[in-house]
Amino acid sequence: MASDDSRTDNQDLKILESRIDELIEYCRRLKNENQSLKSEQNNLSEQHARLMEKTRLARARIETMIDRLKALERS
Repeated sequence: MASDDSRTDNQDLKILESRIDELIEYCRRLKNENQSLKSEQNNLSEQHARLMEKTRLARARIETMIDRLKALERS
């Protein structure tokens, strides 16, 4: 009987150890994925800021051209 209990305990420990190893690996993958997503988010934020600035500059140039055209029209 004691031998059966010991075997069962050993099997339970091996199962638990295996599950813990799986959890550790899963956590590692999630950490890597999270780092990758943060990096991608930073890149996209920087790209968005650049595009917003380009849009602002283009709008200003277009408004300047419209003003010049209106001034020419009045002349």
